[in-house]
Amino acid sequence: MTPSPPEFAPGSILGILLEHRVKFVLIGGLAAVAHGSPFPTEDVDITPEAGTANLARLSAALGDLEARIRTEAEDDGVPFSHDADSLATMATLNLTTRYGDLDISLTPSGTSGFADLIADARESPAFGLTVSIASLADVVRSKQAANRPKDQRVLPVLREILASRFQD
Repeated sequence: MTPSPPEFAPGSILGILLEHRVKFVLIGGLAAVAHGSPFPTEDVDITPEAGTANLARLSAALGDLEARIRTEAEDDGVPFSHDADSLATMATLNLTTRYGDLDISLTPSGTSGFADLIADARESPAFGLTVSIASLADVVRSKQAANRPKDQRVLPVLREILASRFQD
């Protein structure tokens, strides 16, 4: 019998990252939801600061999260070894954890990474925590650059939300 995927608990994922003092910006669908998007998401997307010390903290957090490489063939993912050096070489990681899916992108499409995204990010409450959330303009910029079908579906609404902020 195939194990069922873990129940999605984004607050638990974010909480463990914060417990380990990982510097990151929340991006993707969850950031869009924080800005008012009506589209649900099923994963946490982050861009971590890419310094060695921060990636070492991220590696420790991934251990606590029991992170595994997400695949279509294995519901519970594939184990992988990681440390700061190996994480620095991975542009994107699609993981499953004991609290649901976590995607890590050092340089999301349309951005130059953490320094670019943190510049306009805001510290906001989310799931009883305070996290750095990418600006809606940066979320739109990244989704536009990625140009995946799922991004194309949500972009018109995200652009409307963004435009309405300039009209107020």
